[in-house]
Amino acid sequence: MARRDAREPAPRTEVLRCETETCPTCGQSTTLAYHNSRRLMTLHGAVQYILKIRQCRHPECARYRQPLRPEAEGALALPRSEYGLDVLALIGALRYSEHRSVPEIHAVLLDREVEVSERNVTHLLHRYEELLALRLTDATRLREKLRAQGQVILALDGLQPDVGHEVLWVLRDVLSGEVLLARALLGGGEAELTPLIQEVKEALGEGLPIIGVISDGQHAIRHTIAQVLPGVPHQLCQFHYLREAARPVFEADRHAKVQLKRELRGVRKLERSLEVRTDLPARVLLDYCLAVRGALTDDGRPPLAASGLKLRRRIQEVEGSLARVITAKKGRKNP
Repeated sequence: MARRDAREPAPRTEVLRCETETCPTCGQSTTLAYHNSRRLMTLHGAVQYILKIRQCRHPECARYRQPLRPEAEGALALPRSEYGLDVLALIGALRYSEHRSVPEIHAVLLDREVEVSERNVTHLLHRYEELLALRLTDATRLREKLRAQGQVILALDGLQPDVGHEVLWVLRDVLSGEVLLARALLGGGEAELTPLIQEVKEALGEGLPIIGVISDGQHAIRHTIAQVLPGVPHQLCQFHYLREAARPVFEADRHAKVQLKRELRGVRKLERSLEVRTDLPARVLLDYCLAVRGALTDDGRPPLAASGLKLRRRIQEVEGSLARVITAKKGRKNP
């Protein structure tokens, strides 16, 4: 049965852009054609993604007016799916590692505040099985589709829902968005990754060269790519690159936040003393205490959010509000 009511708006919005602005076929610049909106349910809540789609506008190019979607989209979810790959990986781990039934998996997801029905759990479980069997059932179609573009940009990513679970490794082509290989492994070392990349390389054959690789830059992945695909450019994912580049700033910001928290340790004790009172000043002060505690627990997402600076700004806003209240109160006493 189709959904009767629209889903609630996602509490978080992110914009995804293409990492390259040149056409992978002709090498000329592309233009921003239109925007797409995609809502995904992940293990960390719902996210509304704004996808900026680019196109090559040169008629002589083989990819003329074909959409060039953000590379990061394929690492988030399967095509036409409203659930993230992390949800898919958790479902597969619960099913095949812990031998949970569909109702049990559904209960686990609900406990983690993932909006999903039992029917969708079954559907996602089938998609997980399709990924694992992809290399045996769909290799011919993939080769035919990829042969038309003549080259492959390989994206490699591992998804581990929770510590202790198997890692679902997904290898996909950035240009077409097709998943080339997916397999659940116990680890992510060179011994496990080398056969995967070698298998994809052999399946593509000589007519479909891998001209580039995108990954999160783990040492095991770097060594494996250098060994299996020597000379192929290996680019770090932009988010991971930004995270590594901002690490010194992040460490300084985290240290500053620790120092700020030390100055606010007495807030909870004050809050407990105010909870037993019912007068208006106590209720007002209790609201201020809640505002301070809320600021302490809102860490943001580094490196895109500096939690220490955010905490400092919010504490300054609370101080400013208190100062205005005190000034107004003194003004009423001394007209």
